[in-house]
Amino acid sequence: MTEPAPKSKPRQGRASKLEPEKYARLMAEAKAPYRGLRIFIYIVFGSSGFIGGVVFLAQVLAGRDVAQALPNLALQAGVVALMIGLYRLEKKVEKRDRP
Repeated sequence: MTEPAPKSKPRQGRASKLEPEKYARLMAEAKAPYRGLRIFIYIVFGSSGFIGGVVFLAQVLAGRDVAQALPNLALQAGVVALMIGLYRLEKKVEKRDRP
């Protein structure tokens, strides 16, 4: 006569073994991968555009090569505006995705 197989404990999912905070962070990363990297890039490029804008603004105010400095100043202002817009959009989406 054969012995019945020992009853095993019901398996719990892997999520139950994780701490709730860690699980929530991992789920947020799965929903929006590389969000932190994108925000970092927005901040770095925005800072770069701001520094460039200050340099070209100083050139314009000094009157040195104004014909070339004005389009560059406009470009730097556009970069800063774009990065601010993308950052705000990212934060709005992040706020919407939170439970």
